Amino acid sequence: MDNEELVSALMRDIVFLEIAGINPILVHGGGKAITAAMTAAGLGDARFVGGFRVTSPEAVAVVEETLSNTINPHLVTLINQHGGRAMGIPGTGVFRARRIHGTDADGTRVDIGQVGEVDHCLTDEILCATSSNIVPVVSPLGSDVENDRPLNVNADLAAAALARTLKPAKLVYVSDVPGLLADPEDPGSLIPSVTPGAAQDLIASGVISGGMIPKIRSAIEALHAGVDKVHFIDGRVPHTILLEIFTAEGIGTEITP
Repeated sequence: MDNEELVSALMRDIVFLEIAGINPILVHGGGKAITAAMTAAGLGDARFVGGFRVTSPEAVAVVEETLSNTINPHLVTLINQHGGRAMGIPGTGVFRARRIHGTDADGTRVDIGQVGEVDHCLTDEILCATSSNIVPVVSPLGSDVENDRPLNVNADLAAAALARTLKPAKLVYVSDVPGLLADPEDPGSLIPSVTPGAAQDLIASGVISGGMIPKIRSAIEALHAGVDKVHFIDGRVPHTILLEIFTAEGIGTEITP
């Protein structure tokens, strides 16, 4: 989401959840801002393999700078301006990660650089914040379990890993698509509800493809770990989180056990 008005409105709704006693935890991304910063730093065009950004050692420094010094404090400021209380938490203190390789379209293993998947989560700082009615705002950076160096971690997968650890009632993915679509070219083909088994069938049939596959699989793993429901909602819709949580009809797609 790059529309500042929509981002601000979403932070306002997170403040509402905080006031209502729901204790939201925000794990944010930064895709387009990171791409722009890498281009400005002369690191070339963004390249993705299997949904993961190829991240050189030089690039991971730009990723960390953009997430920690631009995006994260901006979101914290918005929440505070809207009357909430938020605290920025670097993901390197939360997500202990291991380097991974990517797989290209023909199944070939590819070195994607300083990219990791979460091995385990350290949650003391997050739980301290939520117990004080403060919204933790967490960046998607991991620290390598082997050498503590920063690793770029997919924000959706980081959020799912945190959900597997904390087992909240809901895991909500907010993006710029309506939800799961039976036809990716038709926004009107929204699938309002799906089970993990049906979601796996959609992957097998090719309806769910590309970078959406690891997102869906991580959501299913979160359900198996004890999360009650997973929601995929459209951040371009005003009050999207409130509509999903507080209305019978909801919005987007929910995955339930």
